[in-house]
Amino acid sequence: MKKYLIVLLFGCLQANAQVIDVTKFGVNPNDFTDATTGVKKAIEATRTQKNSILNFPKGRYDFWPDNATETHYYISNTSSEVEFPVKKQRVGLYLKGLKNVTIEGNGSVFVFHEKMISWVLDECMQISIQNLSVNYERPGMSEMTLKEVSDTSVVANIHPDSRFSILDNHLLWYGEKWITKNYHAALVRPQTGMLLYSSWNPFLNSKAEKIAPLTVKFKGDFSKFKGRIDEVLTIRDTYRDYVGAFINRSKNIRLHNLHMNAMHGLGIVSQFSENLDYSSVFVEPEKGSGRVIASSADGLHFSGCKGQITINHCRFNGMHDDPVNVHGTHLKVTEILSPTTLKLRFMHHQSYGFEAFIAGDTVAYLHSASLQIYKQGVVKTAKLISEREMLLEMEKPFSAELKVGDALENITWTPSVTIKNSRFEGTISRGTLITTRRKVVIENNVYYRTGMHAILIENDASGWYESGRVMNLTIRNNQFIECGYNSSPNNYVISINPQNKEILSGYYVHKNITIENNTFKVYDSPILTARSTSGLVFSNNKIEKTDFLPAGNNKPAFNFIGCTAVKIINNHFYKGAQTEIKTNLMTGKDIKSDIVSVPSIR
Repeated sequence: MKKYLIVLLFGCLQANAQVIDVTKFGVNPNDFTDATTGVKKAIEATRTQKNSILNFPKGRYDFWPDNATETHYYISNTSSEVEFPVKKQRVGLYLKGLKNVTIEGNGSVFVFHEKMISWVLDECMQISIQNLSVNYERPGMSEMTLKEVSDTSVVANIHPDSRFSILDNHLLWYGEKWITKNYHAALVRPQTGMLLYSSWNPFLNSKAEKIAPLTVKFKGDFSKFKGRIDEVLTIRDTYRDYVGAFINRSKNIRLHNLHMNAMHGLGIVSQFSENLDYSSVFVEPEKGSGRVIASSADGLHFSGCKGQITINHCRFNGMHDDPVNVHGTHLKVTEILSPTTLKLRFMHHQSYGFEAFIAGDTVAYLHSASLQIYKQGVVKTAKLISEREMLLEMEKPFSAELKVGDALENITWTPSVTIKNSRFEGTISRGTLITTRRKVVIENNVYYRTGMHAILIENDASGWYESGRVMNLTIRNNQFIECGYNSSPNNYVISINPQNKEILSGYYVHKNITIENNTFKVYDSPILTARSTSGLVFSNNKIEKTDFLPAGNNKPAFNFIGCTAVKIINNHFYKGAQTEIKTNLMTGKDIKSDIVSVPSIR
């Protein structure tokens, strides 16, 4: 009902909207000139309208950074002070403080030049972006297909979109006003859809010779290089200085029928935003382009959001990181200044500088090692006092349990999430990362050959500091096909793995997780692993055997550590399946199963 009302709202807004055509501002499709200035004027014209449609007649529109809006955003999970000390970003379409605007692409393609964020929505409400494709004149990912491989040489065909030069017998990847300096490489096997970790080092240390316009021969030590003929080596810079798109402190945002064919750095990042409806968002290379990678990192990344996030009829294929990641951010207590005042610090090098708390937010206090939440409080005032530090004044005094080294989580900004009818493939890492305490439903999706776990549930206050306990999660009616090949022997299809270094008796980080009516097509035995979880149900699932890859070292199908109220019932296994259950820090009372288990380790 809620989604119906949101869709109805957008429909009513469009029906009564003023159409603002970009051609009235000197922007014309297919003229290959810089559309940035004219589009900025068209966007500004929407400010005087109650409802507006920013209309792009079908065609190609080019955006250069020269006349683009310069912004200064601290974006979660992007870059450190060393990597990108001054957070300057140029933006193609910049919407600030706007309401009731639809960007209508009519099937157009927006082509961005150099390094740019395709669009930013900041403090906006009721915004819809639909029916367009995003691409880059020179994508940040370089790609080359291996044609000959030996211990002493490699011959590769360079993709036409991957500009390169050979200087002093070494190949350099460059773009429009940028050059790759910090290399990260992955091998893609197009025939199988697999992505494998690799290295640019043997090529960096070799001698390169152009033997045809787009063909290069490398001579050097390739004895440890694992590439095969017709595989594609993909190379990018490790620095996430840009993102594909950024949605910040905005509400009621709808993305529909978007083709994100290339994105620099992290993908579409939604940060401290509310009610996000993303349907038919396709993160994948342009069909017929010959490219295999669409995003240098994630597809959709959600940090500190709230309300309802819906991902429906989306497709993800060709990423160097996770298609979907939903989390908050733990900040560490570094100083207790008074009974109501704390100094906090951002701990991970890629996440800092944004307002993680504002007045009125409810926070959870927790011990970092155990992730035990022991009290909640309400923020009276919050202030960033440096890029890395925040000062928080609470409405009431802290619990006596609070110690320096504990962490705080913002539980006001935690979303409900629905992920359905979508396809996850062509990723080197996981399919979906989810850490939020509100209701989550993952249903009717296909997870096809994700390099690592199809679904990963973590929560930590010691590494990434990505926060969020799970309290109501249902995973149902999905297909999990041959996932986890990059993480063997820990190649469990679903992993519930909070990073609590201390497991406390009677306290469980996650709870109420149901995995039901799914099909698991597996080449190996590991299916589900869980840690510190209460109320975990795995029922009515079908497990089928494939011969995609050789099986590993006979790992248990199920692995549970410090869990309780676990049920493994009414599942259908293929003949001869490994069905053992391994438990640790549990007793027989903690688990109910109708299959074979191994003795518990105390």
